[in-house]
Amino acid sequence: ANMAPSRLEINFIRLLSRCESMASEKRGDAEWRLEKYVSALEEMLTALKKSTSKPVPEALTDYTRKVEFLKGLLEAEKLSSPTEKALANQFLAPGRTPTTGKERTSASKTIHLQTSARCTGEMRNELLGTVCAGEAELRNRRGTALDEKQSANELDTVLQHHHNIQEKLAEEMLSLARSLKNNSLAAQNVIKQDNQTLTHSLRMADVNFEKLKTESERLEQHTKKSVNWLLWIMLIVVCFIFISMILFIRIFPRLR
Repeated sequence: ANMAPSRLEINFIRLLSRCESMASEKRGDAEWRLEKYVSALEEMLTALKKSTSKPVPEALTDYTRKVEFLKGLLEAEKLSSPTEKALANQFLAPGRTPTTGKERTSASKTIHLQTSARCTGEMRNELLGTVCAGEAELRNRRGTALDEKQSANELDTVLQHHHNIQEKLAEEMLSLARSLKNNSLAAQNVIKQDNQTLTHSLRMADVNFEKLKTESERLEQHTKKSVNWLLWIMLIVVCFIFISMILFIRIFPRLR
């Protein structure tokens, strides 16, 4: 039977759930609170690993993944470039299991998808903003007293720049899609391996149960046989004593 979670583990799960809830929302001024909470989570996780009533290794591993994911998320958001944020976000590994019973899927996985989408949107806006700035600069230059040839050259330059940015955006989106696909395949493989391990464990448990049942039946039969033999021996001894007493009574009067 599974041991009941300790008070330290219960408090850790509550704080972890709170941090994941804050990470999924727009934080703004509350960013420093999340950093403090994650720092406290690290200390509690260290204490949990040293505790005598620590959880099973699988749970500890998932707790560690979730805390490292939150730390990486905060570090990625401190980067200045949306492209760097998107790239750093791809290397984050969210937890595999729900933190509380109310979650259908892991909250950190949902946060990971939300952050990926937000970083991609920021990267797209940055690239589009660069294009708009280039077009505005072109319009300002065209308003000056430049000849038509120079304006045409500038237009070609801006259009080429626009085209290059679109290609870069397409490459970034393609790379992001590949990374998401690879992460999804890796997660599927891990889940498949876990299912195989669980199936093997259940099969071994069934085999051990059958063996235990067989041995119990053999022990019961052996016990019954031992009791039967003991009864027969006692019956023979009683009969022998009874016959001996009769013979003793019959023989001694004659001797008198």
